[in-house]
Amino acid sequence: MRTEKQRELVEGFLSAIEPEQGAVYRELIRHLSGLGYGPKKQRSAIVFICPWHKKQIVKMGRDRKGQPFFALRFSACRGYSERFREIVRHAVSGENYKEPGCMAKGEDFCKGPIGQRLYTYELPSGETRYHCGAKALAIPGLGAEDVPEIKRLMEEEHRFLMEYEAKGEETP
Repeated sequence: MRTEKQRELVEGFLSAIEPEQGAVYRELIRHLSGLGYGPKKQRSAIVFICPWHKKQIVKMGRDRKGQPFFALRFSACRGYSERFREIVRHAVSGENYKEPGCMAKGEDFCKGPIGQRLYTYELPSGETRYHCGAKALAIPGLGAEDVPEIKRLMEEEHRFLMEYEAKGEETP
């Protein structure tokens, strides 16, 4: 972490969750830090934003029931496990599903190929549904076994964001 305030923000959250789960969060936070992402308070959550493209890749905090959550942005990633396919399926299968604004209204806030900016899932009926790729999706039951894949997805999403969203500033 870059500043004492950021360290306090993260440590305050981690100290209030189970030590085993805290160790998983801590490892992922270290990886994010190594990629250049820093924590920032956003309402009751903590988001991790990169200074070169100003996009968030992770959001964590407590849900409405007070349980810790970890959400990851991985829309540009391909070849992820069935576990992550199920997370995307859940995001596009709700009763209140609506197509992302970039498709429904032609809004175009994100950069890069549209196929990499959206989560995509083909339903058993053959219908393809999409979910806004700028949103981090919650990973239920986050555990140590998820860490290697999450790190790989973070790296892949980071490369995409650096290629299409970074403002041409110098990166360390």
